[in-house]
Amino acid sequence: MRLIVTGRNGQVARSLVEHARLVDRLVVVPVGRPELDLAAPGDVTALFRRHAPDVVVSAAAHTAVDQAESEPDIAFATNRDGAGAVAAAAAALGVPVVHLSTDYVFDGSKATPYTEDDPTGPVSVYGRSKLAGEQAVALAQPDHAILRTAWVYAAEGKNFVRTMLRLAQGRDEIGVVADQHGAPTYAPDIAEAVIGVARNLIARPSDPTLRGIFHLSGAGETTWAGFAAEIFSRSAALGGPHARVRAIATADYPTPAARPANSRLDCGRLAKAHGIIMPDWREALGRCMDHLARGSVLTGGGQAA
Repeated sequence: MRLIVTGRNGQVARSLVEHARLVDRLVVVPVGRPELDLAAPGDVTALFRRHAPDVVVSAAAHTAVDQAESEPDIAFATNRDGAGAVAAAAAALGVPVVHLSTDYVFDGSKATPYTEDDPTGPVSVYGRSKLAGEQAVALAQPDHAILRTAWVYAAEGKNFVRTMLRLAQGRDEIGVVADQHGAPTYAPDIAEAVIGVARNLIARPSDPTLRGIFHLSGAGETTWAGFAAEIFSRSAALGGPHARVRAIATADYPTPAARPANSRLDCGRLAKAHGIIMPDWREALGRCMDHLARGSVLTGGGQAA
């Protein structure tokens, strides 16, 4: 199976490339700037045709949530128009598209995990642009699987885990929001799920149950403060930086963009249709921390001051 994935340096794109090294007969071709700029994509079909993909994975996005508030034109150009252009290219080539979206399409006011059928209501520019991207993808290529995920992290890149470990190198206590609920999702697990979905789309081209919108996040739930505490507990056990967590409210940490208070996603539809069940977020975090330890990221950072 040959995949093209947009977003060469993104966490999921990098995880897909790494996964392909371990799986026979799987080729992942990452494309990104300068050959593909989603804000001004140009002739995406010609670019993709050169690589002859079996499936297109639309993973690139404008993900700077707070920055999007001050540059909505760029956010929509990338997350809506760029995503639509990628899906249209997949349609022109006659191949399915797997598109990554976000929990930010919801307002976070629901008391229980969100299902795919719940009304959307994004409260940020980023969320609105990603919802518009979902709609553009669905319109451009009916043969699609849209995967909404949340709280994505990896051993590389810019994410919550690495930020907490960096801060712990110079602090003995860190204030972390404790009234936003969700499930951390490890990028390599997303990559494995994307590959599974792609294989299913190819194997059953006429099965409508495999197409549409699906939720994809780590199993279980926590808060950002709970996530941070688990990071520091595991880092300390591995000889890495750690700090005490001081639980704070969202109101104590104002940001330009509003965040959903509830980012929990019900992943039952994905399990039923595609047979994909995500690991518990704690187990996945353990694998990430082990990866960091093997790379000397933890031991090289020292203890919290």
